[in-house]
Amino acid sequence: MHTMKHLVLLLALLLVPGFDAPGADAPAKFTVGEFSFSRPAGWEGVEVTSSMRKAQLKIPGADKQAGGEVVFFHFGENNGGGTQANVDRWFGQFQEPREKINAQTEAATIGKRKVTYVQAEGTYLSGMPGGPKTAQPDSMLLGAILESPQGSVFIKLTGPANLAKKAKEPFRKMVEGALKAE
Repeated sequence: MHTMKHLVLLLALLLVPGFDAPGADAPAKFTVGEFSFSRPAGWEGVEVTSSMRKAQLKIPGADKQAGGEVVFFHFGENNGGGTQANVDRWFGQFQEPREKINAQTEAATIGKRKVTYVQAEGTYLSGMPGGPKTAQPDSMLLGAILESPQGSVFIKLTGPANLAKKAKEPFRKMVEGALKAE
């Protein structure tokens, strides 16, 4: 009887407007800042794990391999630091020095907006700023910073290098789709 109450409560929550269960059934479209994103096929929406995060996706790994994580940040107008400060911070999240992580940036204009793409590969140090770090060897970071007068949107994909390399094209399509939708 107790489990029946839980099932009824779960079903009721799923019917509440605005409530979305995490996972593959989470919304395929979502908004961060002023930009509307479409979740790539095969990627899953998950509940955010920090109040700083505005959206979060999971890229499942193949055959029990570790998956990847895509995190979206938006701090509002004039917050979150500038583009270069965030690029430098992201490169600093690797154990190796910048010259050893194949650090790359690429600035582009899509529609009316500037976007800066970021890429690095090496031993990624995951963890909250100022907290303990976990070394993740053979990892890759793909990032995009979408500039906006309403506050830039920062998108960071991290995971095993082989998975991130396969995710690069859908990642860029997701970013470009949000910029072209304006």
